[in-house]
Amino acid sequence: MTRYILAIDQGTTSSRAIVFNDNGEPLSQAQQEFEQLFPADGHVEHRPDDIWQTCLDVSLEAIRKQSLTPQDINCVGITNQRETTLVWDKLTGEPIYNAIVWQDRRTAELCNQLKNQGHEDLVQNKTGLLLDPYFSATKLAWILDNVSGARERAEHGELLFGTVDTYLLWKLSEGQSHKTDATNASRTLLYNIHTGKWDQELLELFNIPESLLPEVCDSSCEFGFATKLGCNIPITGIAGDQQAALFGQACFQPGMVKSTYGTGCFMILNTGEHAVQSKHRLLTTIAYQLDGKTYYGIEGSIFVAGAAIQWLRDGLKLISQAGQTQALAEKANPDSNVYMVPAFTGLGAPYWDPQARGALLGLTRDTGIEDVVAAGLLSVCYQTRDLLEAMNKDGAEIPQTFRVDGGMVANDWLVQALSNTLNCSVQRPQITETTALGAAYLAGLHTGIFASLENIESLWHCQRSFECEGDHSLWEKRYQGWLQAVERVKSKPETGL
Repeated sequence: MTRYILAIDQGTTSSRAIVFNDNGEPLSQAQQEFEQLFPADGHVEHRPDDIWQTCLDVSLEAIRKQSLTPQDINCVGITNQRETTLVWDKLTGEPIYNAIVWQDRRTAELCNQLKNQGHEDLVQNKTGLLLDPYFSATKLAWILDNVSGARERAEHGELLFGTVDTYLLWKLSEGQSHKTDATNASRTLLYNIHTGKWDQELLELFNIPESLLPEVCDSSCEFGFATKLGCNIPITGIAGDQQAALFGQACFQPGMVKSTYGTGCFMILNTGEHAVQSKHRLLTTIAYQLDGKTYYGIEGSIFVAGAAIQWLRDGLKLISQAGQTQALAEKANPDSNVYMVPAFTGLGAPYWDPQARGALLGLTRDTGIEDVVAAGLLSVCYQTRDLLEAMNKDGAEIPQTFRVDGGMVANDWLVQALSNTLNCSVQRPQITETTALGAAYLAGLHTGIFASLENIESLWHCQRSFECEGDHSLWEKRYQGWLQAVERVKSKPETGL
């Protein structure tokens, strides 16, 4: 008898639900986009009800599409946009402010103050992260300090904090479970990744009452029950989206690497049970936690990947849908020196420059839409190379094979350009939505649908391997041009520009 897993994949621009069978095969899915809010320069927010309602709607739709009922679902896995911060009333469940999205840069000044006070080494040693607006702690502090009465209510134990996974778990369980997993906790700047606990010194540094925080669990365990779907379906897997993708790509051995191309681009290299601290501004993070044992990764984060294509569509209106980019890029002038640096909300790793802003460089009279679209796609390849170079400087060997996933990798032109830029083989799996798959694997691992990590490894299959083509020296020259373009957009400390 087939066993079914519902995976909820709550992303930055849309919510998706996929029903998987007990072989890890997707059977049906549903997806809804929701509105992005930009109340000020560098500010990015979501309405909490948009997050919740789209997840509920797509979950029920995906189940219905497979001619199933909620009673047919054996377990639920959740994966989510990480670092995005929500605070809600403990009794009513009413959020006190919009969700502040991971891309948001409003706390850059606070982060700079803490750096100038000499706190970054302490933070990095405990959390593996850098002092940057990207992470949850300063977003949470901002809400407590800027929403009327919030800090007082928090100190009286009336409010709850959560990243998106925690909020969805709380809503699905109708307020019965206030929990998170170790991967999401490791992205808050409040969790000590070595002791496996919320850190008192960090809570004091960011002025966060501990009563706000969820219980931290393994990535595969019983978190609660999704009674809001209509019956007691156990929720047994949770991981932040990038760690879920690592799990879905079966990158269980140290040295294996995956890169996910969605709104942003995120690369994780598995370092096993050893937490490697980067000396080149990458992040040390928890890759997954099973049976109380923690496995680590080193991660590079690019804030804008698919979001650059979304901007070409919605901002410049050069295209009407993302699927047009491959045909346009194929027509681009191969000798074009147009560079797009998509620093719309600053630059991520390895630059960590929240004040940088985007630019199109190298435009000439004969530059066409095709060249601009190609430059947008190539910016993703160059930023990926930035991350690999930094990992290499930290002692990691550049891998011979590189596993990719996410919506963007359906574009053959992009994946081929990625292989050329990185000078290595790039593998695209049969199932590219590995974020949801990872959540399904984690949920199924706890319930016995999947027997072991070895069982999951046997289910991974390569759909196509892309090998380097053309003159590598030409691609090297293009990458050097990218580095020069990045220098042009970086903020200048002496002027503040």
